[in-house]
Amino acid sequence: MNSKRRSLLVSSFIGFAILVGLDQWTKGLAVHYLKGQEPFVLIKGVFELSYLENRGAAFGMMQNRQIFFFFIAAVVLAAILYMMWRMPEDKRYRPLAVCLMLVAAGAVGNMIDRVSQGFVVDFLYFCLIDFPVFNVADCYVTIAAFCLVILVMFYYSDEDLACFQPGRKAGKEQDS
Repeated sequence: MNSKRRSLLVSSFIGFAILVGLDQWTKGLAVHYLKGQEPFVLIKGVFELSYLENRGAAFGMMQNRQIFFFFIAAVVLAAILYMMWRMPEDKRYRPLAVCLMLVAAGAVGNMIDRVSQGFVVDFLYFCLIDFPVFNVADCYVTIAAFCLVILVMFYYSDEDLACFQPGRKAGKEQDS
């Protein structure tokens, strides 16, 4: 492993750890200050902080299916590790690395809750459109998914993404 690849992996891991820590810290604040309290209104009729124990996915789907959520998170993390390992060292791939780091941090942040408590702590409520209550980890995944769509549609070519296909050599070696 050369120094560029090691640097990318180390910086991604540090960013990942900071993001997971930030997610867990905000959830801790929500538990401490919001649990059992009336919602804290930031902008009346638009946005408030409201404690919720979510045992399912968005919109309350698939309640109490913790094993399923754990399996999905494990598959997502395995795919991210695969992509990070195969990603070329070119600076062109840094936006992709950031998106993958955000998805991984969101998946792990919510998985920590599911494993330790049996539910995910949600506390951000955009009530203007009656959007489901969410948390910081959900923001990571949503922002990353949006950015990934933009990157795949407008930034990366099929050739850029060919390095992730099984059977092709990882990184710059594929051109040899």
